[in-house]
Amino acid sequence: MNRKLLLSAVCLLASAATAAGCRQDMHDAPRYDPLEASVVGVKGSSAQPLIAGTVARGQFHDDALMYEGKVDGQAAQVFPFKIDAAALDRGEDRYNIYCAPCHSKTGDGNGMVVQRGYRQAASFHTDRLRDSHPGYFFDVVTNGFGVMPDYKAQIPVEDRWKIIAYVRALQLSHHATTADVPAGDLGKLDRPASEQMGAGKEAGHKAGGGQE
Repeated sequence: MNRKLLLSAVCLLASAATAAGCRQDMHDAPRYDPLEASVVGVKGSSAQPLIAGTVARGQFHDDALMYEGKVDGQAAQVFPFKIDAAALDRGEDRYNIYCAPCHSKTGDGNGMVVQRGYRQAASFHTDRLRDSHPGYFFDVVTNGFGVMPDYKAQIPVEDRWKIIAYVRALQLSHHATTADVPAGDLGKLDRPASEQMGAGKEAGHKAGGGQE
């Protein structure tokens, strides 16, 4: 009986040693870390020079305004393309998906997740954010700010700009005066709010403009 137990123990120990050996082999798999020396690579380097003329696919973004929201290293005061009604419609659609849960559909920072306990989001209707340039908003959406995560993976570059244009329209709708309304549209001010939203977006389009 004792002999059987001894044989079983030996087998178990052998199996454990074999399993441990396999696991260590996985850790020691033949690979190179970045910039690690190599005994087979040219000039002893694991990182080989690129062929002349090689261009990285999807990374050659030399338009600082479009991809960084900056002009001469400063937050851009203009949009990189013309903002029209279609752009505002797209911006509204993307805003309601990605921004409204925190900032609310009116931009007051009291979205549904905030109402359910999430940290208070910024209101777009403060003096600071009304005076901030479009490039500032682009940087925040792209790279995040405070507890707000970045959205560069979720929102394509053009859609980020369109969202910002819609935010500008929201800001204008909350702080505009009759002087900002085209003379031909003054009569619409007495219409129901649902009808005025279209006029507000049109005013936002005229205020947003395009690249200057």
